[in-house]
Amino acid sequence: MVACLTCFPESLPRQTNLTNSPTIFTSEEAISLLHKCQHFKHLKQIHGKIICTGLERDQGVVTNLLRVCSSYGKMEYARHVFDKMSSRPTTFMWNVMIKGFSANGEGSEAVGFYNRMVREGVELDKFTFPFVVKACGSVAKGKEVHMMAVKTGFGGDLYFQNCLMDFYFKCGEVLCGRKVFDKMRVRNVVSWTTVIAGYVLCNELDVARVLFEDMPVRNVVSWTAIIDGYARNGRPQEAFDLFWRMQLENVKPNEFTLVSLLIACTELGSLKLGAWVHDFALKCGFKLGIYLGTALIDMYSKCGSLEDAKKVFHEMEKRSLATWNSMITSLGVHGCGEEALSLFTDMEMANVQPDAITFVGVLSACIHLNNVELGVKLFDYMKERYGIQPIQEHYSCMLELHSRESMMEEA
Repeated sequence: MVACLTCFPESLPRQTNLTNSPTIFTSEEAISLLHKCQHFKHLKQIHGKIICTGLERDQGVVTNLLRVCSSYGKMEYARHVFDKMSSRPTTFMWNVMIKGFSANGEGSEAVGFYNRMVREGVELDKFTFPFVVKACGSVAKGKEVHMMAVKTGFGGDLYFQNCLMDFYFKCGEVLCGRKVFDKMRVRNVVSWTTVIAGYVLCNELDVARVLFEDMPVRNVVSWTAIIDGYARNGRPQEAFDLFWRMQLENVKPNEFTLVSLLIACTELGSLKLGAWVHDFALKCGFKLGIYLGTALIDMYSKCGSLEDAKKVFHEMEKRSLATWNSMITSLGVHGCGEEALSLFTDMEMANVQPDAITFVGVLSACIHLNNVELGVKLFDYMKERYGIQPIQEHYSCMLELHSRESMMEEA
């Protein structure tokens, strides 16, 4: 028993309210508890109960345990559970592990599990390949997975083909992505949207537009993909032209559509149009979510209304790191150095860890305050406290600070 418990990276509790409950514990009860699991400590308690009652041999229970581990990002724990299984894992369980590693940003581990599947002769299925291709870190490996899918008869699966197209376009392999699209016997709206978004990503807007016009059916994601492409590639007026068409076709925008429009407003430098998008969002019932709120802050700041940017920031219930960065940078750009530094302090108090972009904003604030001493302290603080290595923008700020100090001394 002790051996079972000590085989995991973090030892499980030997006595809990779960392990002291009645000895009859069915797989249905175990799965129900796993679905209701509230945190990782709770998960370990349930796992202890599973081991005590011998349910670690139940593949349905273990599969659900692996899924919950993945949802908490505890993939090393999941690996130990997987490797200590007494019975041979099913293909489905291998897929759960591959998907879990991929979803948690551990692509190389996901590909490693796939390689193990192939070496150990585990049967691959149509779900294995989409999960693996999403995790591939190189074009060569992606092509290898593609060939294996064709060899095993799953190359024509619609979901896999959509994932494969997305992979090729993200790697800049436009011809490979288009070849997959052209060979598809069946296409759905996701297929069309994926190829359009792929061409947008590769800065081939005109090709994307031709495909968009050829689409048999369009949804809000399709419209947003092409609108966003125009907004981010210096063609804001065309982004709005498409939005008006979208309205005429009675397609309701989503939050990402509005974010794209706000980017277009910023490109146009039109505060009036940006305020209209904000008003439109409120009238349509959109709340100030993280993406919409951050885009509004950025638009208002760049279009010259710092007060509106601050108002949006304070109205937001939830903020991401990008939100804090946008507000700090906006204050610094508008010469409100002290306010920017004060907000940085608030950010740290809110337990939001800054990144390199945060410190570009903070050092810019020091430039506006002509405070070389504070700039040097924050530059060192960035490295020592957060382990952030300076980038070109940080050095540019420090050079600007010291050059201003020299100019003041000369004056």
